[in-house]
Amino acid sequence: MHTVLTRGNATVAYTLSVLACLTFSCFLSTVFLDYSTEANINTVRVLVKNVPDYGASREKHDLGYVTFDLQTNLTGIFNWNVKQLFLYLTAEYQTPANQLNQVVLWDKIILRGENAVLDFKNMNTKYYFWDDGNGLKDNRNVSLYLSWNIVPNAGLLPSVQATGKHLFKFPTDYATSSI
Repeated sequence: MHTVLTRGNATVAYTLSVLACLTFSCFLSTVFLDYSTEANINTVRVLVKNVPDYGASREKHDLGYVTFDLQTNLTGIFNWNVKQLFLYLTAEYQTPANQLNQVVLWDKIILRGENAVLDFKNMNTKYYFWDDGNGLKDNRNVSLYLSWNIVPNAGLLPSVQATGKHLFKFPTDYATSSI
């Protein structure tokens, strides 16, 4: 009574419906989990230079150099639905020109199965710490935060910030050594 194409269509549609329900059920099993953990961040060396930014203009802007320590254990975050973590270290500060400045200084991808216990000492930043003016010199409210995006097998892509931050200040004078 039914053709092979009709029966095949019904089988494929039913299979896809069951798989969609299973995927949604799997997503629900991990959506309410707490993915936060403690991170200890410390600055080892901090200095600021006033150098020309040839990428935007020839005006001199502040360029910060930060060396940091980072300790955290991210093994509790991984479960069957976490494929990888995208970690990033962010510096936030306030200047008279801008109420909120955020700069990503360092990042790392951790895949499931890799070592998720981080104990880094004297790490250099991966990206430049440029200010769009001269707001880093003698800035006393620079905060470092560790955050991560969770890349799941199924579901949302949550962005989580670690508990714990580190406050530091840039020196009152510019570093005189060459770049």
